[in-house]
Amino acid sequence: MTIVPVTSADLDAAEVSWFSALCSDDYQYLGVPDGALRSSWEHCRDILLEAEKQGFRNILCPSSYQVGQDTLSFVAGCAPLTDKINMLAAVRCGEMQPIMLARTIATLDHMLKGRLTINIISSDFPGEKAESNFRYQRSREVVEILRQAWTQDEINYEGEVYNFKNVPTDPARPYQQNGGPLMYFGGYSPAALELCGQHCDVYLMWPETKDQLAQRMKDVHAVAEKYGRTMDYGLRVHMIVRDTEAEAKEYAEHLVSKLNDEYGKLIRDRAHDSSSLGVSHQARARELADQFGYIEPHLWTGVGRARSGCGAALVGSTDQVLSEIENYKKMGIRAFIFSGYPHIDECESFGQRVLPELKTCSLPQEYGRVPSETPATPLGAGERK
Repeated sequence: MTIVPVTSADLDAAEVSWFSALCSDDYQYLGVPDGALRSSWEHCRDILLEAEKQGFRNILCPSSYQVGQDTLSFVAGCAPLTDKINMLAAVRCGEMQPIMLARTIATLDHMLKGRLTINIISSDFPGEKAESNFRYQRSREVVEILRQAWTQDEINYEGEVYNFKNVPTDPARPYQQNGGPLMYFGGYSPAALELCGQHCDVYLMWPETKDQLAQRMKDVHAVAEKYGRTMDYGLRVHMIVRDTEAEAKEYAEHLVSKLNDEYGKLIRDRAHDSSSLGVSHQARARELADQFGYIEPHLWTGVGRARSGCGAALVGSTDQVLSEIENYKKMGIRAFIFSGYPHIDECESFGQRVLPELKTCSLPQEYGRVPSETPATPLGAGERK
């Protein structure tokens, strides 16, 4: 039996988030560029505003060098336009000098009055091809410097990449005073799990079979336990929900009906994480899927034919999708980042069909920072009903 302690006090509630397509990832038909859905400020802003209108608790604002909007500038621009939804800003470690990054994030946190969370990314930069261990060491140092900037009077740090001495932190104090914004993190290598288990708050996974997800959660929990910590766990997955299963599956086939697989490969390869271990697992899932692309009854891998990263969707009726979400929650998953194509239409569809049936929350700032005295122990994949 797989039992993964989590920090969430209310096991019935989950953080349900949407996705804003800053990286030019929005389509009527997967792999067919659509000028009306390009990554413009106006379009990505409208996705975010629709997500807030529908009642989503958070929204992932991703990062890419090659296409789309700058993440932190986008979040700053949306701060005065919103008053409820949190923003999960992707931060590529090493892109900005870490003390300046600490100040930038702290400023955003004040602008949003604490409605800020961050997604730690360790991908290569343009023109760079670094070893995985180096990239995660760089991310580790950035995270540790951020923590110092947000919790201490001075930054004193000696690392392999960064060295700072007696740097005052007054400009970098965030609105959230118990360690700063929550840190979400995804990665598959041992170095990634070590960084996440020691320092981060929410471990994000891409869709695989439930048994594989449960094993990843066990692996991260084993690292966190070494440091006396418990964590929350999240799933990033696309969504196709309709009134009936037949309608949902029909729409899934509609999405890829004009996809040229050669062009789809070009889309995947242009991403800086296209050779990462996590992306290889998504490719493996497509290889193991049945002739219709399903690796589990409602988990369809067809999305990954035209995008790097998260490459599968939950496909089904409202009741079926709700049942799948409940199964994930029983495993200990408390944070969900959903998306769909086109993003505004599917945000509205999910918001009207599924969201009213879910008890939602925003993950509190203190989760994962200290050991839980009585950690929750939801059922693992071996106990699914």
